[in-house]
Amino acid sequence: MKKRRLKEKVFWMGAIDWDRRLFDSLVPLPDGTSYNAYLVEGSEKTALLDTVDPVMADILMAQLQATPTVDFIVCQHAEQDHSGTIPLVLERFPGAKVITTPKAKTLLMDHLHLAEDSVVTVADGETLSLGDKTLRFVHTPWVHWPETMTTYLEEDRILFSCDFFGAHIASSDLYVTDQGRVYEAAKRYFGEIMMPFRAVIAKNLEKLDSYAVDMIAPSHGQVYDQPAWILEAYRDWVLSPPRNLVVLPFVSMHGSTRAMVDHLAAALVTRDVRVELFNLTVTDIGKLAMALVDAGSIIVGTPTVLAGPHPLAASAAFLANALRPKAQYLSIVGSYGWGGKTVETLAGMIPSLKVEILEPVLCKGMPDQVVFAALDRLADTVAQKHRESGFQ
Repeated sequence: MKKRRLKEKVFWMGAIDWDRRLFDSLVPLPDGTSYNAYLVEGSEKTALLDTVDPVMADILMAQLQATPTVDFIVCQHAEQDHSGTIPLVLERFPGAKVITTPKAKTLLMDHLHLAEDSVVTVADGETLSLGDKTLRFVHTPWVHWPETMTTYLEEDRILFSCDFFGAHIASSDLYVTDQGRVYEAAKRYFGEIMMPFRAVIAKNLEKLDSYAVDMIAPSHGQVYDQPAWILEAYRDWVLSPPRNLVVLPFVSMHGSTRAMVDHLAAALVTRDVRVELFNLTVTDIGKLAMALVDAGSIIVGTPTVLAGPHPLAASAAFLANALRPKAQYLSIVGSYGWGGKTVETLAGMIPSLKVEILEPVLCKGMPDQVVFAALDRLADTVAQKHRESGFQ
């Protein structure tokens, strides 16, 4: 695909990856993704903002064939899907300087073996004149690495946001055309990689409030030519309290845990608590991460395997601990054959979650009426806790 005009002498460049279905060997990509770079041609200097994943370097290099010179390569994030083609761009334009944050300089030298004298660092708020266009660099750490920044094009009021506000979508549309689809993809993206850093992201959002932004151009997904709604969505995901929602990841080996999960889910719905079930044998972890953005409570359903939780349940607990959602309550339900330490093991796997542990419900073998009554009491407790917390 050829470069595409955003504004006068401002172009989208990059590659659309229609086929990719896994990111970082972990994150499912049901809709593919894109690697967005941007070219800003000033009256005196030209800057390339970010590059593409090396697997699609040939596409970016072909787009640059008609560009006589690149004076600056702005690296907003050192992860290779954005920075990985910088060495090839430097070969094509050996006089170019890489512009980045002080923390990113070290990472670029480590990951890409860039020469130290090829990298120039910029301070938070520093500007770079291209002649009739001015780039202002805004440090936005932890979206989602410690060295990240965004770039504001002052004359055209475009925020080049890198991973901030990104969404994994492969589309021929330059701008957002289906807001519902992009909202879901952006929320999934936030849940997967941004959620652990909510406190810092809140400060970054405050910092961006001082800029008049007409367009947000991220490094994954489509360009927001009406950016107000994605900014508001981020404020909601970062700042709003949890919802009246129980997220219930579970796995069942012989039907006992599934019977408990189904009974509990029905009991919660009867008490006006929303529930989302995730069968861990088939779950898309991106969907689970997205649900955790809003969860008021997390309840893990697991059978006992070799005296501990099922490995898939342990994996879900590990994921929740890493993502650190806003949930305030947590419990465990499940079954066992002869004994074990499922509760103790799972509880030890979530030290980063600031949650109140609600009384677990475990049963030996298949659940009976006594166990179902205990599940009803757990549903009562969850509903009461959600009401007291004001979850909507």
